[in-house]
Amino acid sequence: MCVRAAMFQKNGRKLCGRAASTKKRIRPFLKAAAYQDGHAGYSDPLDEQDFLVATINRLMESPEWEHMAVVVLYDDSDGWYDHQMGPIVNQSSTPDDALFGAHNCGAPASGSFNGRCGYGQRQPLLVISPWAKRNFVDHTLTDQASVLRFVEDNWDLGRFGNQSADAIAGSLLNMFDFSGAHPRAPKLLLNQDATP
Repeated sequence: MCVRAAMFQKNGRKLCGRAASTKKRIRPFLKAAAYQDGHAGYSDPLDEQDFLVATINRLMESPEWEHMAVVVLYDDSDGWYDHQMGPIVNQSSTPDDALFGAHNCGAPASGSFNGRCGYGQRQPLLVISPWAKRNFVDHTLTDQASVLRFVEDNWDLGRFGNQSADAIAGSLLNMFDFSGAHPRAPKLLLNQDATP
């Protein structure tokens, strides 16, 4: 199945087409229904937990689990996760900058795109896979574009270019152990209350 999102197009070609030519597959991204997606205004954390447990259990029970990685990430926190401000990685000077207020996000380099002030607050990012390092907390600075960068690096697809976020995104590779020297992480199926 090919990823259909417009952001996964590069020079008019779908990234999955290039990945298919290398005999590797990119699975689509999955977004929870609004009531399960973790947004504070209209979602309940228990509904989010139900969605994650049911989805990850189903994936772990599939015969493809040994070749799979699940990345759980969030697009914003609505203030639920962290009070700590992240670093400014894209300077911007435009009235559209909402993070610190208009024209308060540094001086962008000549030719830079404005309106990308950030990062904002830190967000959880979890990697669940037989290939994930066990009992490991990674301190690499990552963001949503880190997932795209992982796909690009794993399938030798190159960067989008034109100042795209994947060019500066932190790598997810430190979260994995592909060496084969260590045993793979075992399956851990959870009950709906998130207990083993």
